[in-house]
Amino acid sequence: MKIKTDGIINNTSTDPNKILPMKYLWAREYYKSGVANNWTPEEVSMQKDIEQWQSATTLTELERKLILWNLGFFSTAESLTANNIVLAVYRHVSNPECRQYMLRQAFEEAVHTDTFIYCCDSLGLNPDEIYNMYQSVPSIKDKDDFVVNLTKSIFDPTFEPKGVENIQKFVLDLIGFYVIMEGIFFYAGFAMMLALKRQQKMSGLGEMFEYIMRDESLHLAYGCDLINTILAENPEVWTAEFQDTIVSLIEQAVVLERRYAYDACPQGLLGINAEQFCVYVEHMADRRLERIGLPKLFFKENPFPWMSQATDLAKEKNFFETRVTEYQTAGSLSWD
Repeated sequence: MKIKTDGIINNTSTDPNKILPMKYLWAREYYKSGVANNWTPEEVSMQKDIEQWQSATTLTELERKLILWNLGFFSTAESLTANNIVLAVYRHVSNPECRQYMLRQAFEEAVHTDTFIYCCDSLGLNPDEIYNMYQSVPSIKDKDDFVVNLTKSIFDPTFEPKGVENIQKFVLDLIGFYVIMEGIFFYAGFAMMLALKRQQKMSGLGEMFEYIMRDESLHLAYGCDLINTILAENPEVWTAEFQDTIVSLIEQAVVLERRYAYDACPQGLLGINAEQFCVYVEHMADRRLERIGLPKLFFKENPFPWMSQATDLAKEKNFFETRVTEYQTAGSLSWD
C-alpha cells in the first residue's frame, strides 16, 4: 500500500519548525481558545472549602469519600494523559500548528496536576492516599488500566503509524485518551463535583472542576478533529471491522464508568441518584460516538441539563455563577 506523505501524519514534506503557512487552521483556533481560557488554581479561594472540610457536620461521610475518590482519579489520569501527548502523540503528529496546540494542552494538563497539589495542600489531605488510588481503588484502577493497555503499542520507540494496522493502532490511542479518558471517564466525576457545588458544598473545588472541564472540552474537540482528519486522509483504515472495535471499546468504557459511578456515589447526592450519573455517562458516550462518525448506542436524554450548559463552549450565559465564562477573552467553539 502506498503511504500518504502529505497528510497530518507521515508527512515527509512538513518542516515542524515552520508554522506558516498553516494547513489545519482548526488546530490554530483550538490553541487561541486555550490561551483565552488561561487560569491557575491559586486564583480560586479555598477558604470556605477548608472550613467545610474541617467541619464535623457540613459534609457526610459519603460526600467526603466522593470528593477523595474524584481527586484520586483525576490526579493521576491527568498525568497519564499528559505523558501520552508528550511521549507518543506529539512524536507522530509533526504538523506544526497541531504541535502548537498539543504543547498548550500539555501545559493545561500540568495546570490540572497543580490543581490537585493545591487541593491536597489546602485541605491537608494525605498525598499517598490520594495519588495511590489509581492502584488501590479497583474501579479507578480498572479505568486507568483499560486506557493504558489500549495504547501501549505506540510507546514502542520503533513504532511508526504507517500501514493500515499501525494507523489503526495510532487512532485507537487517540480514541483511548481523547474520547474515552477525557470524553467519558472524566464526566461522571465532573457531574458529581458540580452537583456538590450546586448544593453550596466545596464551591472552590467545584469552580476548579469547572475550569478543568472547560479545558477538557477543548481537548476532546481537538482530539476528535485530529481523529477525523486522519480517517479522512486514510480512508482505507476505516473498515467495518475497525468501527465495530471502536464501538465495542466505547461500550466497555461505559460499563467501567458506570461501575465507578456506583462505587463513588452509591447513595447519590441530594436529588440525584447513582443511576442518573450512569445515564449521563451513556448520553455523553453517544455524543462522542457521533462526533467521530459512529451511530448512537444508548439513546438516553441528558438528565443534567446544567451539565450541558457547563460543557457547551458556545454558551454566552454566565451559568456557572462564577468567572468561568468571563475569563475567555477571545474565540468560541461549537463542535457538538
